[in-house]
Amino acid sequence: MTDPRPVSLIPPPIGYAEWLAELKTRIHTAQQRAALAVNRELVLLYWQIGRDILERQEREGWGAKVIERLAHDLRTAFPEMKGFSRANLMYMRAFAEAWPDGQIVQQAVGQLPWGHNLVLLTRLKNPQQRLAYARRAIEHGWSRATLNIHVETRLLEREGKALTNFESRLPASGSDLARQTLKDPYLFDFLDVGQEAGEREIETALVQHVTRFLMELGAGFAFVGQQVHLEVGGEDFFVDLLFYHLKLRCYVVIELKAEKFKPDHLGQLGFYLTAVDMQMKTEQDAPTIGLLLCKSKNKVVAEYALRDSAKPMGVAEYQLLASLPEELQSSLPSIEQIEQELAALVAITDAG
Repeated sequence: MTDPRPVSLIPPPIGYAEWLAELKTRIHTAQQRAALAVNRELVLLYWQIGRDILERQEREGWGAKVIERLAHDLRTAFPEMKGFSRANLMYMRAFAEAWPDGQIVQQAVGQLPWGHNLVLLTRLKNPQQRLAYARRAIEHGWSRATLNIHVETRLLEREGKALTNFESRLPASGSDLARQTLKDPYLFDFLDVGQEAGEREIETALVQHVTRFLMELGAGFAFVGQQVHLEVGGEDFFVDLLFYHLKLRCYVVIELKAEKFKPDHLGQLGFYLTAVDMQMKTEQDAPTIGLLLCKSKNKVVAEYALRDSAKPMGVAEYQLLASLPEELQSSLPSIEQIEQELAALVAITDAG
């Protein structure tokens, strides 16, 4: 006899909920793969069109007017597609010129949406830099806006630049990764504080903007706490900022100094590392590392101080206002310009 109740009121059979969850996961995965496949085909198509334009202009001597004619004819033939404007055809030409090797397009760049590729194309001139940012964007699933921020703040160029003693204070298996984890300088231009802000004011602002702070620190950092209390010998001590790094499997102590680096700063930081190792570190954790962030530093003085320190530490500067090199500033359009250019192209991938 058929149950007269609506299907939504009938209890599902045993095991149905688990099966449904599995099916949902499969469907989502299939949708993602389909979207990636469509995107790869679209980017490859744009590259092929750009390559054809380049080859025919070179072989036939066609001028720039041919692109305007081609844009008109393609829009007429494919009115439902929004990617055949003159401006986008010019981008296709520049895209093919920037990546003459079709294998690169299929293997790396082709995994990114067209809008991401335009950020790389218009903001970076060096092919190796473009490829490095493309691979990192794929690895971490960066949105176009996030990629834009990281390119603008020269994230990859700053990585691994902090002065450290990791090579002599950490096992060889982890010293390279630890060194690459730290950068110099750190850019805190997202904080609403003045250039003369004190240590506690900067520290509090960083915690209030912890999401952006974690983005600036890089992948793998997990926030543990601010002014973390440690009791040693009946006395109270407080760590400015404490993190745990998921890849390094260790605690990371960050101390802020709103002044020029002094060697005795490392003595205080080393004391905190010992205390964290003694009171918080487990057998599964690697040795705690420290990062001293200061307003400025004398590189030679910092190198000497680090050499004498028994604990794994690094020294880096922080900047409250981002300052790009003049030659890089002149080669980059403003955020407003790039956003205006890309806004009209956001729908291209969807149209594909």
